[in-house]
Amino acid sequence: MANSKRSNNSRSKDTTVDLEKIEAGVKLILEGIGEDPARPGLQGTPRRVALMYEEICAGLHTDPRQFLNVIPAETHDEMVIVKDIPIYSICEHHLLPFVGIAHIAYIPKAGRIVGLSKLARVADLMAKKPQIQERLTTEIADLLYEELQATGVMVVIEAEHLCMEMRGVRKPGSKTVTSALRGGFLKDQRTRAEAMALIGDHHR
Repeated sequence: MANSKRSNNSRSKDTTVDLEKIEAGVKLILEGIGEDPARPGLQGTPRRVALMYEEICAGLHTDPRQFLNVIPAETHDEMVIVKDIPIYSICEHHLLPFVGIAHIAYIPKAGRIVGLSKLARVADLMAKKPQIQERLTTEIADLLYEELQATGVMVVIEAEHLCMEMRGVRKPGSKTVTSALRGGFLKDQRTRAEAMALIGDHHR
């Protein structure tokens, strides 16, 4: 088989994903659970799984800062909120998905704003790696606060975890909510309450 390691020139980090190693691991898992990797229905599965992991773990190999180009000559300094951003990630404890929505609010400083879609791209990319929801929430908030030099940043994530739904405690529909506050959202209760009220509109 030809070398299946891949690199992508559009990536901002010089990294590769070892597809062959993933394929070998998937074959071992199939054998370990008592399956036959050679049977017709599973022959292409290791390769498909390897390609899937390359895609859903892209956040390990791409720098989200590339999306945070400030729009020049703007003066807006009021709260900006993008809510209900779908996110798909992988719990690092069992490698099962957690799926939900992210809400991002920030208060620009000196007109340092970015395109609205860029906030969604940041959340989407940073979700694509094995992690825990708490860390993901914190990492998004820290990145935006530092890179935008914002007056304040708030990130709230609501997600359902398959490691709680299909195994273990088995509680379908339970949601985990995490938040991270920086700057004005942390210091000013009124600002925080205003943002939470606007985010909460999606439940009405």
